[in-house]
Amino acid sequence: IIYELHHRDMTVSPTSGIKNKGKFIAWTETGTKSTDGEMTGIDHIKDLGVTHVHILPSFDFGSINEETLELNKYNWGYDPQNYNVPEGSYATDPYKPETRIREFKEMVKSFHDHGIRVILDVVYNHTYRLEGSNFTNTVPQYFYRHWGDSIYSDASGCGNETASEREMMRRYIIESCKYWVNEYHIDGFRFDLMGIHDIETMNLVRKELSAIDSTLFMYGEGWTAANSPYPIEKRAMKVYASKMPGIAVYNDDLRDGLKGEVMNDAKRGFASGREGMIETVKSGIVGEIKHPDVNYDKVIYSDSAYATQPTQVINYVSCHDDLCLTDKLRISVPDANEKELIAMDKLAQTVILTSQGVPFLFCGEEVFRNKKKVHNSYESPDSINQIDWAYKSLYKDVYLYYKNLIELRKKHPAFRMGDAEMVCKYLRFDEEKEKGVLAYFIDGRPMEDSWEKIMVIFNPHKKTVVYPVPYEPWKVALENGKVQPDSTKHRLNYDFQVNVAPQSASILYLEAPKNAYKKKKDQR
Repeated sequence: IIYELHHRDMTVSPTSGIKNKGKFIAWTETGTKSTDGEMTGIDHIKDLGVTHVHILPSFDFGSINEETLELNKYNWGYDPQNYNVPEGSYATDPYKPETRIREFKEMVKSFHDHGIRVILDVVYNHTYRLEGSNFTNTVPQYFYRHWGDSIYSDASGCGNETASEREMMRRYIIESCKYWVNEYHIDGFRFDLMGIHDIETMNLVRKELSAIDSTLFMYGEGWTAANSPYPIEKRAMKVYASKMPGIAVYNDDLRDGLKGEVMNDAKRGFASGREGMIETVKSGIVGEIKHPDVNYDKVIYSDSAYATQPTQVINYVSCHDDLCLTDKLRISVPDANEKELIAMDKLAQTVILTSQGVPFLFCGEEVFRNKKKVHNSYESPDSINQIDWAYKSLYKDVYLYYKNLIELRKKHPAFRMGDAEMVCKYLRFDEEKEKGVLAYFIDGRPMEDSWEKIMVIFNPHKKTVVYPVPYEPWKVALENGKVQPDSTKHRLNYDFQVNVAPQSASILYLEAPKNAYKKKKDQR
């Protein structure tokens, strides 16, 4: 369960209670509290329950002048200058080179001490500048792609693109990743615009990292920002995920199917009442594998399954790019009141956190953050990007919903089978008994789940839906925007049906009999 964060977003607000605001060592501070007394910083992330943090670029990037930090300039950091050096603006003293090294390592160790692994956002697809870059100064033109003999290509949209297929660029990427793992104990990498890189290089990175630690995680954006002269069939694109075992790609089908297309602010998605998104959401629920119950002709972007395993898919509804979830809902559903907006928010994230594949959350979504409707806030001031920690007490119900959903997912392996064959065999969709309402069943027994059978229902309508269910002694784990604890004795008091509240999800389950798996364990 990945949590994407930016150092300044998370810590710089006066309400954060954090001393070293915007610095690596902010993550070594424990016991920090908001002005309302709520946990912040690393304690907050630990309490939320995520397993991995994805930190936005933290290598040395060129857009921030380390000699003028008093200006408080902001940037996401997708401007690579020195790939193998921590960013000085996140260190307490940029003039002492050992400081950034030590403090970065202290940050990683602190996350590890809290049981949280660290994924580094890497940007090998372009450099901050072309002329005067370290690559150009080493061997002019060699490290970059060109159209013909002289015109530099720009699939990154940032003025240049690197040529990963060339031997020394390929070797540089591999050795750089290994260096961050061996020297800084990084646990994985998120590749910016991975579709610019070639498939062979990405597979070699995977092979080298697996030789160090097979649990190191790799994923990236399976697209480019513009066209490239490199043959598309050789690029590490989403559609070629099957050629990159052990590497995951972002699921833009589910993202836009749930909240609406990112290129059209007014467009709604399944969670905000748009019709025709059922098959798209189903494809995300199964982790974009080939499942017999999914009609891929009706999926928003992909006309066929592209993942061989659900672990190759990053399911998300928003990230640092584009409108965050709350802003998208406010713009696309302008007549919705706050209660309805929160309901839609919860519904979207329930899909993410109960789907097969790897769930991904944008920092602050759990406290209903916004970015004041700014799409591309890569250099917007802290007033746009920072998380106001007063939101945690203001939207405590949202926070607890996210936290409890994460706990539910971690407790129940049926929601994270990790194997395509098992997903096809043990997850089946119900027929559409109510137009626009999506329901499915999971058999939890093969995963030895404490829930023998699970039923999940998603109702995007603004009215309560009475949904028929099999006549069995169901218990309720989630209803009407509330997650029930596992030990609940609350049983359905309806025969053959359940009331699903407007714009919400319901999760029903049958408990596995006591000692149901004991014989199997004894045999093992």
